[in-house]
Amino acid sequence: MPNSAFPHVHRAQVAIKTVANFDATTWAPLLKSGPRPAAYVFTTSYCSTCPLAFDALHRRIHTTGKTVELAAVVMDVPGAQALAHVHHYSGVTRVYAFDGFEPEIRQTVDPQWRNITPYVVLIDRTGLVQRMIGPPTAAQLKAWRL
Repeated sequence: MPNSAFPHVHRAQVAIKTVANFDATTWAPLLKSGPRPAAYVFTTSYCSTCPLAFDALHRRIHTTGKTVELAAVVMDVPGAQALAHVHHYSGVTRVYAFDGFEPEIRQTVDPQWRNITPYVVLIDRTGLVQRMIGPPTAAQLKAWRL
């Protein structure tokens, strides 16, 4: 019986070598004038369901053939060390790492967010924003206009 994980583990992925800092001033400009469409997945080094979120987003993006920003925002590992914790995330195009007081940064993203990961923000081509905790559902992915 073939291993269904084999294609996911062995597919080619662009190696990301840099990490951008994500501080309390980062989110507002990304939300206002960052790449469109885009997905931001706020994750931690110990998040067990985060790979599922990346897989779902990558599949959706891959089926369209469009260029979409798929960012991993690592909340608990600083700077370049974050790269060691995102290599298994499907389709990541950019990596950020929290730089500063985590609760303050989280509040700038969403004051209602209770620090549960993955916290996913989808921004469609028109700027419409969807926020969710956990991997996006089929309906949420369909509503994300790429």
